[in-house]
Amino acid sequence: MEKTLNKRDLFWIFVRSNFLLGSFNFERMQAMGFCVAMMPALKKLYQGDELKAALKRHLEFFNTQPFVAASIMGIIAAMEEKRANGADISPQTLSGVKVGLIGPLAGVGDPIFWGTLRPVLAALGAGIALTGSIIGPIIFFVAFNALRLLTHWYGVHYGYEKGTELVDNIGGNKMRYLTEGSSVFGLLVMGALVAKRYTDCSMPTTHSLFPF
Repeated sequence: MEKTLNKRDLFWIFVRSNFLLGSFNFERMQAMGFCVAMMPALKKLYQGDELKAALKRHLEFFNTQPFVAASIMGIIAAMEEKRANGADISPQTLSGVKVGLIGPLAGVGDPIFWGTLRPVLAALGAGIALTGSIIGPIIFFVAFNALRLLTHWYGVHYGYEKGTELVDNIGGNKMRYLTEGSSVFGLLVMGALVAKRYTDCSMPTTHSLFPF
């Protein structure tokens, strides 16, 4: 099927995906941010009433781990493109894919980013900072945001290229193994940092010539 969206459109989805939480609210959570991120694609695919309808359906409730949300944006962009080019994809199908992905992706993204990468990098930076070096917080800030941006970038592009194929991969065992492996790795690193920095084990020995 003919491609309507190009690299420039995906780039602007990537840029806007970084502001997903810019209009977070307790009614529809990240819905406004998701809609704003999708606008470069929607404006190119639709006009008039169709554009209004597309914007409206992407203002529905949306809430997941904000970094991995970029992959959902890529998937939805691919599906909207197919729909605009005549494919039989209903608005209900689009909404169903979004709703079906927010839970599994949150289950993957939360332990990897919030439960592993952020505390590990923060502990590493704090350990260096305790030596009096400013390099510690810089390492934390640069490393964490580099990983965040890479996740956004590849999420949008990979989601767009794979489309609905990615839905099956997310539901497979690979994601479960990735989540469990990252959690175990994070616990090992945190344990090693704590043991090295804060644990001091002393076992003195004594010798006596008498048994009493």
